Amino acid sequence: MTAAQETRIDRTFARLREAGRKAFVAYVMAGDPDYDTALEIVRGLPAAGVDVIELGFPFTDPMADGPTIQLAGQRALAAGQTLARTLEMVRDFRSGDDTTPIVLMGYYNPIYIYGVDRFLADAKTAGVDGLIVVDLPPEEDAELCLPALEAGLNFIRLATPTTDDARLPKVLQNTSGFVYYVSITGITGAGAASAGEVAPEVARIKAKTDLPVCVGFGIRSPEDAEAIARVADGAVVGSAIVRRIGDGERPEQVLDFVRSLAEGVHRA
Repeated sequence: MTAAQETRIDRTFARLREAGRKAFVAYVMAGDPDYDTALEIVRGLPAAGVDVIELGFPFTDPMADGPTIQLAGQRALAAGQTLARTLEMVRDFRSGDDTTPIVLMGYYNPIYIYGVDRFLADAKTAGVDGLIVVDLPPEEDAELCLPALEAGLNFIRLATPTTDDARLPKVLQNTSGFVYYVSITGITGAGAASAGEVAPEVARIKAKTDLPVCVGFGIRSPEDAEAIARVADGAVVGSAIVRRIGDGERPEQVLDFVRSLAEGVHRA
């Protein structure tokens, strides 16, 4: 990725760093519980204090996700959400917001079926900034990661508590935008993140890369978000937000909760 291909993600982290602030990254599932409600929530995220939006695209076999996000994917699929409609949602969002970064997060199968070249071209045109594809290891970089970087999209990789020093350079090799550190072993929505355990891991990763490190999994409250943001460059919250959508809360209620999380992160 060349300097000319600097993304909204790069610019956002540079701006936050300059202001001495931490990033709040919020995850929601595209199309959950339906297209219009999901779009209303996504459009409200920046005003609620979200710095980077992670937009899940549903898949029938989401093996890294816990029950909360699995159910969100099922609701979205039942409501007719597809990868094409997810890109449409990004286009709809971009009609009113050209600055907030959007990262698509999901699994490789829907992209493979869509066609990698067509997907990357359509994603870039729609206004996507980065990808997190959880089931493609670094050994498969030629499949999607390298073409994505070539297209000017960040490719964000997950590091975990089991990513040892021998493995870490491989994980970081073609990563861009930021590194997503998974605070717990296991699936989304399980366990609680501990700032004490996360701090040395973040330091270990930062010793090997200049990229920002954001921490996700197991962050459920504004207090959790603040504690994690104190030891990292940002905090990622997904299941705690998605659970409220699944409980049938109205968009404004969901966004009130998101705002409380953002305030926690920005206090850090």
